[in-house]
Amino acid sequence: MNMLIRRAEGKESNILTSISFAAKRYWKYPEEYFDIWKDELTITEEYINENEVYVADVDDKAIGFISIVEVKNDFQAGELLIRKGFWLDHIFVHPSFIGRRIGSELIFFARGLCRERNIGFLHILSDPNAKGFYESINAQYIEEVPSNIKGRNVSLFKLPI
Repeated sequence: MNMLIRRAEGKESNILTSISFAAKRYWKYPEEYFDIWKDELTITEEYINENEVYVADVDDKAIGFISIVEVKNDFQAGELLIRKGFWLDHIFVHPSFIGRRIGSELIFFARGLCRERNIGFLHILSDPNAKGFYESINAQYIEEVPSNIKGRNVSLFKLPI
């Protein structure tokens, strides 16, 4: 499999959005969760243009992506305090490519990018189903924090670069 990682283009917002929804649906979440997640899973042209968004291509077809965002000031998101700094905002791989090391390659790429920019670590809010992945790439588990779905938690990790 020949994979290329490249900067996303604004015109790819629809394909990246479809990958994020497909990847999340892989875990068989209740459909009502997707109403709550709609905004965060929708990748807009503006989001691509304003953040570090990179696409994994196989045979010139986008099959996954990663994004890093800089939070300039601490802010409250529901019950959760989001700290200023750099965050791994998204990493999604199309379900037909899950388990083929695409996510690991995207993380390897992101670490290189962060080293170039003197970013020492990335904060990560992990879906419960992705905890094993983050542990496998040596992200440090911090704590469980409330998600935007009542009664559900997500894991906060710190990924050393």
